[in-house]
Amino acid sequence: MKLFSEKVRIVLSALMLILLAFWLSGVIELYTLLSITVFLVMGLLSLSLAFIWGYGGILCFGQAAFFGLGAYTYAICAINWGDSTWAVVMAIFLPTLFSLLLGYVIFYGGVSDVYLGAITLAVSLVLFNWVNSTSGSEYHIGEALLGGFNGIPSVPTLNMPFQPDAILSPEAIFMVTAGALALCYALLKFVLLSRFGKTVVAIRENEQRAGLLGYNVPAHKLVTFAIGAAIAGLAGCLYVNWGAFVSPGVFSISQSAQIIIWVIVGGRGTLIGPVISCVLLQWMVTRLGAQQTVDVNLVLGVILAVFVLLIPGGILPTLQRLVRRKRLITSTPSRTQVTEVKQ
Repeated sequence: MKLFSEKVRIVLSALMLILLAFWLSGVIELYTLLSITVFLVMGLLSLSLAFIWGYGGILCFGQAAFFGLGAYTYAICAINWGDSTWAVVMAIFLPTLFSLLLGYVIFYGGVSDVYLGAITLAVSLVLFNWVNSTSGSEYHIGEALLGGFNGIPSVPTLNMPFQPDAILSPEAIFMVTAGALALCYALLKFVLLSRFGKTVVAIRENEQRAGLLGYNVPAHKLVTFAIGAAIAGLAGCLYVNWGAFVSPGVFSISQSAQIIIWVIVGGRGTLIGPVISCVLLQWMVTRLGAQQTVDVNLVLGVILAVFVLLIPGGILPTLQRLVRRKRLITSTPSRTQVTEVKQ
């Protein structure tokens, strides 16, 4: 019964987010709507790392690699095919396939902890440098010029499935982005409620004990890694649709660092916490970017240091702990009350 009520709560939460997005799309101006859209895209990206790091215990410093692969795959396929339907599918499929190949080498090769983070970060930097060096006209895939550091402009945006002429409006793309975030959140919650999800959390807590109990630790880690890569690829696809443009910056080390900051600030071991922190920090960065007095990267560095040193649990877990403590204090009878009862 408790499991059923939890699933109902998850579905209702996702539906509420979709309804809220539908209401917002009709009442706010276009500029604000576009800003919220990119915030939600990055929230989806933070959700991918929140799952594989917070629940799978996989410290991936190169989540931007899958984000960038999804973005470039969508751009190249959409330009060549003129239809976004299969381009979206490929933007999810290719990062997932790449993560399976990379993850197989890492997890079945016994690589873990800081070495895993270093390898994933190195992969992201290799992709960043390679795409940056493709500025010549000879670097193309079909009709899509890779553009090097200039990126790929004028990327066809989302259209109705198998209807290339039915281009979605910015309001519709906002709805699609919010729906994707709600759907991925609900799917991950269902995964965590399943036997697979509970095993993944058990492996995070004690990998050696889980292996001794007969669980295939590398296989569970590999699937967790691939799920996170698929969500990151979808986020990359939606990011391209937000601006109809993609550049090598999606692979950059600053992009990878921001994702880590979002998860640390929001709180590992939660899904919604990193999404909330991502939206808040992106809003702050946008506001700070309009002035020249304070350096944005310095502010982000200070925030990271504060949370690592003073609030290591993150915003949401800390608030939850404070609420539980307050409830415990209010529910525990005082010494005076106990004395009165005895009398």
